[in-house]
Amino acid sequence: MKKITYLLTAALVISLSAQQCRKKDDKSLKIVGSDTMVQMTQTLAKKYMEKYPDRLVSVQGGGSGTGIAALLNDSAHVANASRKMKDKEFEMAQSKNIVVKEHIVGLDALSIVVNPANPVGKLNINQLSDIFAGKVTNWKELGGKDAQIVAISRDNNSGTHVYFKEDVLRKGDSKSDLEFGKTIVYAVSNQQIIDQVSANENAISYVGLGWLSAKVKTVDIESEKNKKYVKASMETAMNGTYPLSRTLQMYSNEAYNNLSGSFMEYVLSDEGQNIVEAMGFVKVKNK
Repeated sequence: MKKITYLLTAALVISLSAQQCRKKDDKSLKIVGSDTMVQMTQTLAKKYMEKYPDRLVSVQGGGSGTGIAALLNDSAHVANASRKMKDKEFEMAQSKNIVVKEHIVGLDALSIVVNPANPVGKLNINQLSDIFAGKVTNWKELGGKDAQIVAISRDNNSGTHVYFKEDVLRKGDSKSDLEFGKTIVYAVSNQQIIDQVSANENAISYVGLGWLSAKVKTVDIESEKNKKYVKASMETAMNGTYPLSRTLQMYSNEAYNNLSGSFMEYVLSDEGQNIVEAMGFVKVKNK
């Protein structure tokens, strides 16, 4: 899949101050958050601004946690999040009289990636949990070469990191306190993950569908339902057969509904959803 550059264009890097965000401005919208969603949102913003030349939409990454924090401290109008907002975050919004609205804008399949030279092509959730907890440290334990596993995770400000910890490392057990192993390498972006995995035959990590490239190989994951190994794809995310499927959210501050509402309408329109699909994710609206 051809990737658009991670570097933001000049039109998209115009910074809006917290003071500007607090003002009700029907011409400017600032979106901050998920790195998984940043390229998709940049493209949506570009097309939206072509449609409405008098409006400015700026898009920044930094992780889901960064975006939600920016929404809650009035320095962004919309937060991109590859995880759901937590109860404590909604409570904080309420305490600040911020009315947050959730918009599910796409579906994703969290893809487990290794170097193309790695012979391992199938794993189950238990094995992934053991790898990232530091319990399994050599590829030969998984049918691969006799080589030390280099497990790479997103940093803890990433919504993908949170999703992976809760649904893979802790295997969906809300009572578990299992943490990432001490030897885990942390990456600040999806692009850094792709670069590191493609350069290291012993590396393993995870990225959203929209970040897959020929530089890495996806690993099929065993479904608990039918014990079959399933490849991450738009089709398996849509039909729910891939065990690491998830929703992608945009959270808006309803005080800026004039512009954020218009942008959300565009994202969920046929044109907007076609862009979501073109960027490697799955539409949530199919007409």
